[in-house]
Amino acid sequence: MRAMCCRAYGTPDVLELRTLPKPEPRDDEVLIRIRAASVTPGDCETRRFDFPFWIWLPLRLLLGVLRPRPPVIGMEFSGVVEAAGKKVARFKPGDAVFATTGLPFGAYAEYRCQRESSTMAKKPEGIRHADAATLGVCGLNALHYLRAGKVKAGDKLLINGAGGCFGTYAVQLAKHFGAEVTGVDSADKLDVVRRLGADHVIDYRTTDFTANGRKYDVIFDVTGKAHYGRCLRSLERQGRLVLANPRFLQLFRAPLTSLVSDRKVAVGFCKERPEDLEYLADLMATGSLKAAIDRTFPLEKLAEAHRYVESGAKIGHVTIDV
Repeated sequence: MRAMCCRAYGTPDVLELRTLPKPEPRDDEVLIRIRAASVTPGDCETRRFDFPFWIWLPLRLLLGVLRPRPPVIGMEFSGVVEAAGKKVARFKPGDAVFATTGLPFGAYAEYRCQRESSTMAKKPEGIRHADAATLGVCGLNALHYLRAGKVKAGDKLLINGAGGCFGTYAVQLAKHFGAEVTGVDSADKLDVVRRLGADHVIDYRTTDFTANGRKYDVIFDVTGKAHYGRCLRSLERQGRLVLANPRFLQLFRAPLTSLVSDRKVAVGFCKERPEDLEYLADLMATGSLKAAIDRTFPLEKLAEAHRYVESGAKIGHVTIDV
């Protein structure tokens, strides 16, 4: 099978197209012919091994000291079941499925074996593989953090980083929940943010949303770049600050803030559950949720796709046609 392998940690030039043996499923696994994958910021961080100091060493030992182990990265995909192990009951050959890989990744290849019990769901008819491939990581994270912020109808919600892969889904899900949404990003992304349903938009390059006098029930900082203290001061009483990419000290400040003030701070990793994938797929099938796909690259041009994602110019998602 063809696969894009990461032969070392570094720039996109370390990605190399190779021919690897086609995997065989174990008794509790399905063999999936991957049709589409996505390029997330997390994929790029893994390739160049760009992680905070406090998790650097354990991740290096987990992912590989000298190079990624195994070499095929990629965190979310969509495809078709080609074979199933004898203990598999939920899926059968011919089923279209989409999933998040978990560790040890592996979406940038023509085939992948996936455990039946993993975060995987059947893809409804009418949804393209490219669209479904963006739900496993980006869609689940957006849903997780909105739930962590207890976003509900009538809330005034601000999303910092609304034009990215998490943010574009967060805007739509928040509107589905009935919130009044303000999207913050660069000016070139704001038209898309508006089309996805944002009630208000802010260009962060010209306006500091923490200094304009407005207050919100929930602030969802996707980027991890907003000022912690000023965000708290921009919240209404009983407001919630949600941090998708918290800095080291914020991990300690968050529970203390929640304990001693009337503002709450939510941090933590996404809990991946198949039923949440099914929920997102149902929303997409009914037109309530759309994948904002910026560009699609063929598998052999994965390095070019990584460069585009790292440029910061992408709006929404970048996908790979496998």
